[in-house]
Amino acid sequence: MGKVTGFKEFEREVEPYRDASERSLDFKEIYTDHQPEHLQTQGARCMDCGVPFCQSVNGCPVHNLIPEWNDLVYRNRWREALDRLHKTNNFPEFTGRLCPAPCEQACVLGIIEDPVSIENIEKNIVERAFKEGWIKPQPPKNRTNKTIAVIGSGPAGLAAAQQLNRAGHTVTVFERDDEIGGLLRYGIPNFKMEKGIIDRRIEILKAEGIIFKVNVNVGVNYDVKDLKSFDSLVLCGGSTKSRSLPTPGIDADGVVQAMDFLTQQTKVLFDKEVKNQIMATDKDVIVIGGGDTGSDCIGTSNRQGAKSVVNFEIMPKPPGHRSASTPWPFWPLKLKTSSSHKEGVERNWLINTKEFIKDKDGKLIALKTINVQWEVIPGKRPKLIEIVGTEKIWPCDLALLALGFTGPESTLADKLGIDKDGRSNYKAIYGKYQTNIPNIFTAGDMRRGQSLIVWAISEGREAARQVDIYLMGKSELPSKDISGDLIAM
Repeated sequence: MGKVTGFKEFEREVEPYRDASERSLDFKEIYTDHQPEHLQTQGARCMDCGVPFCQSVNGCPVHNLIPEWNDLVYRNRWREALDRLHKTNNFPEFTGRLCPAPCEQACVLGIIEDPVSIENIEKNIVERAFKEGWIKPQPPKNRTNKTIAVIGSGPAGLAAAQQLNRAGHTVTVFERDDEIGGLLRYGIPNFKMEKGIIDRRIEILKAEGIIFKVNVNVGVNYDVKDLKSFDSLVLCGGSTKSRSLPTPGIDADGVVQAMDFLTQQTKVLFDKEVKNQIMATDKDVIVIGGGDTGSDCIGTSNRQGAKSVVNFEIMPKPPGHRSASTPWPFWPLKLKTSSSHKEGVERNWLINTKEFIKDKDGKLIALKTINVQWEVIPGKRPKLIEIVGTEKIWPCDLALLALGFTGPESTLADKLGIDKDGRSNYKAIYGKYQTNIPNIFTAGDMRRGQSLIVWAISEGREAARQVDIYLMGKSELPSKDISGDLIAM
């Protein structure tokens, strides 16, 4: 695949971001454009691996045919590259921007050199395809008489909907918010993915025959009894219960869940009415949580004109390189510096918030913290130990909780009688996606818990196949087997 000696001739180059001093002043995408010739060179770095770990279970959850479309890009056969990309991934424009790229960490070249810039190539294949007009609606030639309701329009719901529609079923997608997209729409800042990227794909899906209904919160303003008119249901409501802290003063005015903060900013950006918007402007902002959502809060705070931005992480600072505890081809434990971090933030590790300090009116004015360390004893859970004498007071007007999610909301499970597992996720066996009620399936974060967009797409696709089998007795939709290998192609 690629040029036989390409990995020896060419260095890894990734798509440069817009300059930090420029991009931090607006909410436009941070990316710049690659030239086709440059991407061909990067495709040439792909080795003819005996076993392409990039598309293995450890590499790509949707089993993207990465070496194949790398080779096609190298050979300037972009249209064919798109076909290979769409074989396994319904929405490469999403993953090409937002996926943390486990494929690159599993790249065989990565053992001795910097890995192939797979994500950049993926994004540019699909972007060229939209520009050239190669992506067109493909409605099914024949329709079954089966109807399916998909609850939730995030990546899992959209993937399930498109696959089921391709099988000829009539699909209706219900979304409780005012726009389609779920987490992609309001949970991801515009500077990481402009919403026109979602809109153009939704127009394709509509033209293929999928029905979308917004402002429909099933179980709240839509009676679950009305779902009985559908032959099958696919629940893809995501993991949306935000994690909080059992910390004194958590009720202070100024302690805000990250997703509320991010959602409001995106809605305002598109002229949606938001009363009393939470703003970081001229405030001392502390972001608690060191993951991607925390990074998004940092980027948004800087764009709103925060006076200062500080980040707290309770875990130790990761090493700057792959550690022995996460050897190749596994996802590595190493320090990640995002585009938002580079725009300005003070990062702190091994620090725990002890109190949110508020004034007499209940407004947040400061945080009290203490430094910590982790005691690790083999066979036991790590123990958090506070370091005496390290208490500190931090001025703070706005504290953003970016602590992840504890699980899905229980409304649908309670009203439909769906069993849940020990982590409150909707219970369905991996590979089957069928709940305790035979005609109801579930996929994505609602089933597996908080995870990656690429996993949501994978589960949506796989659940669609299982629904198709349930309704029709067989399916021609593609699938992976339990080991991750692709079958029925």
